Amino acid sequence: MLRLADSTTVTVKIVRVFLTHNPEDLDAYYSTALPQLEAIAEVVRNPVDHDLSTAELIEEAAGCQVVVAHRATPAEASLFDGSPDLLAFLRCAVDISTVDVDAASRNGVLVARADKSFVASTAELALGLLLDTARNISASTMDYQLGRPPPQRAGRQLRGRTAGIIGYGSIGSYLADLLLALGMRVLVCDPYVREVSDDVLLVGLDRLLADADVVFPLATAEPSTANLIGAAELAAMKPGATLINVSRGELLDEHAVGEALDNGVLGALGMDVGRAPDQRPSPGLVARPGVVATPHLGGLTPENANAQAASSVEQVQAMLAGSMPPRTVNADAATRLLAFWSR
Repeated sequence: MLRLADSTTVTVKIVRVFLTHNPEDLDAYYSTALPQLEAIAEVVRNPVDHDLSTAELIEEAAGCQVVVAHRATPAEASLFDGSPDLLAFLRCAVDISTVDVDAASRNGVLVARADKSFVASTAELALGLLLDTARNISASTMDYQLGRPPPQRAGRQLRGRTAGIIGYGSIGSYLADLLLALGMRVLVCDPYVREVSDDVLLVGLDRLLADADVVFPLATAEPSTANLIGAAELAAMKPGATLINVSRGELLDEHAVGEALDNGVLGALGMDVGRAPDQRPSPGLVARPGVVATPHLGGLTPENANAQAASSVEQVQAMLAGSMPPRTVNADAATRLLAFWSR
């Protein structure tokens, strides 16, 4: 607040925030949080109807102190090297794999991510993909809508079958409860976990692959888990098993998965992520029979979208109050923010 000579007060917004979301994504994520952000900062919106390249972002966000970025907006080294006013880069998502954190730190720019509010939404979509692949829901619906006599596609009952979850984190543990409620047997493989719920069996990867009727790779995407499911793992699975991926495209060797679909080793594939732009399923896999694919919709529910947008508002509020924002990944390197506070 500033008090003028005539004793009136005006609100001075000392931070300019650039939102990278294109109009469609802005409506999906910020319909509730945008007024809250505008109440505490000057907000500059993405002026075009597409996701910005790094060069475009540098130009459009010039003079802004904070960038709040959609998951499809990369943050390459050149962004941090070429944005002298930038104090913080806030990812409105949890995944920061396309953010050059080292370059941000080298330039003194803070990087933070959103809260994990997507757990229920993503686990529920994994369940939906499982139900679709088990009962041929999408394929039969499309036939019927187009007036084609739908073939009598035999489905698979899930009750009594075995699910294998690789990675017993937030999504994996939530999904396990959903699968147990269906009457499925649940196996879990996670080298960092020593205890699981009483109804879940902790096993090694070899046993999980051999026993599971459906496999959910939910490990964290990092160099050690790249191509976690490759030719050897697919060969070790039950003939005709189902694979469901709602985590990261890098977990699958897509060439090996395609071959497994073609030769019948893999019975069905459900996927919400892949190696196409914005982590969407790769068209080469989507076109194959037995595949049900959604274009990276795991967290796209109002509950998750609103929560992730609200988390960026919370982070801007914290910075304006002189506090390190929650979920910061390089707090020790945020020298520009420290200088901003000192001014």
